Amino acid sequence: MIVAAEVVQNAADNGCLVGMTEAAQAQGGEKPERVLADAGYRSEENFRKLAEKKIRAYVALGREGQRGKDILPSTKNPHTQAMQERMRSEEGRYWYRQRKWLAEPPFGWIKHVLGFRRFSLRGHKKVRAEWHLVCAALNLKRIAVLITA
Repeated sequence: MIVAAEVVQNAADNGCLVGMTEAAQAQGGEKPERVLADAGYRSEENFRKLAEKKIRAYVALGREGQRGKDILPSTKNPHTQAMQERMRSEEGRYWYRQRKWLAEPPFGWIKHVLGFRRFSLRGHKKVRAEWHLVCAALNLKRIAVLITA
């Protein structure tokens, strides 16, 4: 189920992580225990804010399957340093693997089940409304499947 969705006019995803976490919390009524995200959401600021909210984050620091360069210790990046240690732990690898089957399937369903591959409308407000409609359609389809199962 998609519990929070947004369309922004920025190619970088990292500005959305905390806001989407807050939106998911508002919808679910509870603070999430953990957040799983790919490297597009990486930022010291995001890690700091999630740590302040006592939400355990598992965010890739580089390309999946690549160890990547070590994050050099610095007073400027303590949360990124902690994320590197977390992601290299067995627990971190376990939780990050969960992202594949939690976060990625809805995009496949939207493309292949709903046949949605491009926006029909123009303008941020209209595209945002269209995306929310697509997400609602997917949720309704998932609910129908779950009810009949």
